[in-house]
Amino acid sequence: MKESEILAELTKIRAVITDSHVVYTSGKHGSAYVNKDAVYPHTHLTSRLCRAIAEKFLAKEPEVVLAPAVGGIILSQWVAYHLSELSGKEVLGVYAEKTEDGDGFVLRRGYDRLVAGKKTLVVEDVLTTGGSVKKAVETAKKAGADVLGVGALCNRGGIRAAELDAPELIALLQVKLDAWDAADCPLCARGVPVNTDVGKGREFLAKKAAAR
Repeated sequence: MKESEILAELTKIRAVITDSHVVYTSGKHGSAYVNKDAVYPHTHLTSRLCRAIAEKFLAKEPEVVLAPAVGGIILSQWVAYHLSELSGKEVLGVYAEKTEDGDGFVLRRGYDRLVAGKKTLVVEDVLTTGGSVKKAVETAKKAGADVLGVGALCNRGGIRAAELDAPELIALLQVKLDAWDAADCPLCARGVPVNTDVGKGREFLAKKAAAR
């Protein structure tokens, strides 16, 4: 799939939203949003996107696909499925779960043994700061995995492979999002209504109302 085709498909299902007034998780404001949760209900599109990731890493012969839970689980299954179909060899799909303190990831359910010594591809839907993926990469390496790289649906943070401690990073879509502090937001200054359907717009408005 070409990047222009991917962008068109994601815009059609409102997975990529532009010309809006969005409040991000960080608290900053912007005019665009990548809504990964809008992708997964569309199973055929999800499959096609994951096949595109699989094709880009096929030559490296991954044996396991690993993703951070929760959203990435769907990607790990589909990418592993397509790698298996394309290579004619079984490729396993596993996931890392958050630790009890939520500060890192751990491989449970015997998945640590499945990745040990195996060529492993780490996948994620949207890269913003890259923090979760970096921790997933670290977890895989601690279990003895040979991490081949990271595959992502969308890189919206301009993240580089080195920032993830990965040898390679391939994202199907690069999206640059402007972000402003609330006090400096030109959309607020113009009175553009805040989008309450995605992001943290609803919380922002509630907090603003409470402060009055």
